[in-house]
Amino acid sequence: MNRTIKALGLCVAIAASLSISVPAFAATTLRIGTVLAPDDPMGQGLENFKEQVEAATNGEVIIEVFHNSQLGDTTEMIDQARAGANVGTVTDVARLSSFVPSLAIMSAPFLFDTYEQADTFALSDEYLAWGEELKEKSGLVMLASNWYQGPRHLLTQKPITSPADLAGVRMRTIGAPIWIETIRAMGAEPTPIAWGEVYSALQLGAIDAAEAQPTAIRGAKLYEVIKYVTKTGHIQLVTALVVSAEAWDQISPENQKIVRDLAVENGRFASQLTIDLGEEALADVAASGVVISDVDLGPFKEAVAGVYGLLDLDAEAAIVNRVLGR
Repeated sequence: MNRTIKALGLCVAIAASLSISVPAFAATTLRIGTVLAPDDPMGQGLENFKEQVEAATNGEVIIEVFHNSQLGDTTEMIDQARAGANVGTVTDVARLSSFVPSLAIMSAPFLFDTYEQADTFALSDEYLAWGEELKEKSGLVMLASNWYQGPRHLLTQKPITSPADLAGVRMRTIGAPIWIETIRAMGAEPTPIAWGEVYSALQLGAIDAAEAQPTAIRGAKLYEVIKYVTKTGHIQLVTALVVSAEAWDQISPENQKIVRDLAVENGRFASQLTIDLGEEALADVAASGVVISDVDLGPFKEAVAGVYGLLDLDAEAAIVNRVLGR
């Protein structure tokens, strides 16, 4: 009898020790937010990502998608994720450069000519190393950085033919140094405000202009409050899907690989939608009465050339060129 009790006690002790030493991974919910509309390519990509992740992980990772700033502006969602909430978002990488300055290169002016170039660099060893550094310094995990939202163009109330035409124009842009200095170098007065406030700010005259990609111009109905779109493509908006490191660490290594792989795959899916829908979106904007025009990019490229040196990004630009073999 005593031996039986001792044996049972030993089994209990072993079981207890195993439960302490072996981590248990319960189902984890990631709440992914975006400031964009559900029919935007990023929104469609996230819905696709949700379905595939939940199926591939047998429901061990649940994705909830929130559109139209339901979880707040991008900066607010990043702050929630850093605080440990099960929150993630699709963000322009420049917002993350306050933690890892080198990441700003992804939003540098006139850097990438095609999406394929951005996709290649986003999966390079050099770039992925910056992503690992991001987790250490910010509490954010970058799942993929190849979610392409399109070329940024100028949205104004008057025709723009050169940087000189932007003098004194209050232009909404993203509140990160690379964006601010790019818009300033192009001649305008950079004015960072939340994306959800851009329509009303243009309508009320709080700002004179904005800059955005074709699908977002249509999705936010900005064609109702602007008169001109000038196709500068000054920045190719390549964004990243990031989540809270605290939430990420609750997911098993096996499922983490699944989620990362699907984040990259759906980044390409969403990016192709961006490319396919871009011209259609511009056609719809033009049909509303907005004047859309091309412009000589030479003076604009010359105007922003000093931004790289100003923000100490010359070394990173050299890395990009080396990775792309140019």
